[in-house]
Amino acid sequence: MSSATARTGATARPGGHRKHPPRPDLRALRDALPEAAQGAVADYERHLSLERGLSPHTVRAYVGDVVSLLAFLTAAEGEAPARSLRDLDITQLRAWLAGQRTAGAGRTTLARRAAAARTFTAWAHRTGLLPSDPGGRLAAPRAHRTLPGVLRADQADALMTASASGAADRNPVALRDRALIEVLYATGIRVSELCGLDVGAVDFSRRVVTVVGKGDKERTVPFGVPAAAALSEWLEEGRPELVGQRSGSALFLGVRGKRIDPRAARQVVHEAVAAVPGALDMGPHGLRHSAATHLLEGGADLRSVQELLGHATLATTQLYTHVTVDRLKAIHDRAHPRA
Repeated sequence: MSSATARTGATARPGGHRKHPPRPDLRALRDALPEAAQGAVADYERHLSLERGLSPHTVRAYVGDVVSLLAFLTAAEGEAPARSLRDLDITQLRAWLAGQRTAGAGRTTLARRAAAARTFTAWAHRTGLLPSDPGGRLAAPRAHRTLPGVLRADQADALMTASASGAADRNPVALRDRALIEVLYATGIRVSELCGLDVGAVDFSRRVVTVVGKGDKERTVPFGVPAAAALSEWLEEGRPELVGQRSGSALFLGVRGKRIDPRAARQVVHEAVAAVPGALDMGPHGLRHSAATHLLEGGADLRSVQELLGHATLATTQLYTHVTVDRLKAIHDRAHPRA
């Protein structure tokens, strides 16, 4: 294994830039819904948060889409009194999506809103709010899935070397930054997962960390010797210098002693990567993608990478990772009888 392996919608503007359409005031739309619709939204929000365990960000996005849909339904054709939720059918769903497209929503946004509508109508049917599930027939444009840039293996090594050099003076923040970068690249975990880690999640004897991912699903992710060394130094020398009354059991701390937040972690990564000659600007997501790519290039199989990344389906891993053309050619030359 190599050293690297061990570690909304928009409208177009001239010049290729994209201008996002104005966002509606979802709180005002929600408050203006009929009482029954407001109750349905509240129940659905609790379902997403408590029963499905989705992140607050995902819950807000799904609920916002449903509020938009119900506001469209109740105002359809200016009818009075407002339509009932039970009137929701495939025609209404398609008209709502068409309105979103006309307002400038892009393919990715339309795909997400269609998915949100399908999730809502399936739930509404199960709970008796809808006599049938019209969302099962709702189609939307496929979202464009663009892969983020990745570091080359030598650039990843340069990043780790630079972060280690920066921590040579034993400054507690530098020790933290080095450990943070090493862990992100070694494990490929999400920045939200990193920020949620507690000290007790790290098992040095087995060199694994216990991560709580999307949907409160727990998984165990290994890390290598360099990350273990960086973590040890941070816990022994750096963290005690930053710990305070509000630190709790958080593994990584901000400069004021509280659990580090994703924005601060992203800034650490952006600044560290910017110091690597020729490297693309990237944050924690880029390190996650780099780790997955380097694992594949080092010989890891997709199923293993899926488990490490915490993807629910292999299809997500296949979209999220890519194998270099050279590796594909090597596999073809080795395995195909007519190579």
